[in-house]
Amino acid sequence: MPSEKIMNNTTRRTFLASASAAGRILGANDRIQIGCIGIGINGSRMLEALVRQSSEPGAKLQLTGVSDIYQKRKEWARQAARLSENQIHHDYQDLLARKDVDAVFISVPDHWHAKMTLDAMAAGKDVYLQKPMTLTIEEAQEIMEVAARRGRIVQVGSQHLSDRRCHIARDLIVAGEIGTLLWAQTTYSRNSLEGEWNYFIEPEASPETIDWQRWLGSAQKRPFSAERYFRWRKYWDYSGGIATDLFYHRLGPLLYAMGPQFPARVSASGGIYVQKDREVPDTYSTVVEYPNFYVNLSGSMANSAAQRYLPPVIYGQKGSIVLEDKQVRVIPEPLYVPRESSAQEGAGKSYPVELRDLNRAHTDNFFECMRTRHKPVLHAEFGYQIMTAIRLGIDSYRQGKLISFDSSLQKIVDRPGIRPAYQGDGANHPRTRRRAL
Repeated sequence: MPSEKIMNNTTRRTFLASASAAGRILGANDRIQIGCIGIGINGSRMLEALVRQSSEPGAKLQLTGVSDIYQKRKEWARQAARLSENQIHHDYQDLLARKDVDAVFISVPDHWHAKMTLDAMAAGKDVYLQKPMTLTIEEAQEIMEVAARRGRIVQVGSQHLSDRRCHIARDLIVAGEIGTLLWAQTTYSRNSLEGEWNYFIEPEASPETIDWQRWLGSAQKRPFSAERYFRWRKYWDYSGGIATDLFYHRLGPLLYAMGPQFPARVSASGGIYVQKDREVPDTYSTVVEYPNFYVNLSGSMANSAAQRYLPPVIYGQKGSIVLEDKQVRVIPEPLYVPRESSAQEGAGKSYPVELRDLNRAHTDNFFECMRTRHKPVLHAEFGYQIMTAIRLGIDSYRQGKLISFDSSLQKIVDRPGIRPAYQGDGANHPRTRRRAL
């Protein structure tokens, strides 16, 4: 039997959550009240950024609560954000029950993303959800549907969608600067002596200071493991490794520029070639096929050269768009440079981009949309489309097969892996058709 105290706490949370399920309507001058769930590496950085922003002159933002299941992190958050004891919560449901919380920032392992987001929306809160959106496709779909039904603002925290370069690339594509889209490529590569995600294991971590069973949640039950708690991105139970931590960042901006949609087929390859201390691959590649173009994502946690030498590129029939550090460059195909143009004019066009804090730009977009109730740049529907491609890549790698997805049914389907031959006359064949110069 549950104790009377537990029953009373549960009833209180249920009552407060249902009473505030509609959420507070924010006026232009209202202060946005924020709660943070999860104070790990990403969560602590986010909390510090929110504290700095809330202290700016004229800021209409206030951090009013925090939740975590590790005692050391709760105490650090209390001091860093100058919060009182009753603003620090062990159970995130207690944070969601607060009337002085309009939105929550969720920075927890991937296997908790869906439940916490759904619970937050049920409590009338808007959500800033760190990438990846979820651990599974079905979870992402449910978040999208609930957000639409409840009218909640959900921003997936992949800050690269607030990078001006992908917005410029989108405008150039829409304007026809590179013609028919063909494919795109990008990478996300790192290298370190310790191996990626081998974060420091704090000596204070123990079953006495960490609520291990609560942290596991829906994941497979295991004895306490500080290795898994601090280095969870190396394990399939809580993460998709390179795909979810890094490629979600890379696919989103390219797909935004080329046109958000669901994938048609996805394949992946790679392996554990160097870092033998993990379940996820240290080197990984996935090809995401869309109805009229494809995206190639390749990366490694054991060699960082690609990160330095291979910028994101979008290829079209008439030209290519290169997303360089401080500019977007359009490189025309020689066939489509007018004969009368000089060599300099035919070299392409460059669009300078002012560097800015992408995390701040992304959270500012979220706060603005909380007031206007417009969709943020990485809203739930788009996040679901990206998550579908990312998860299908993981499943393809683990199952060793190409996977097809039917966007009309929004589910995986069995399809032959061979494309039909081109049917048509030679003059109109894509390989032989040329533009009259």
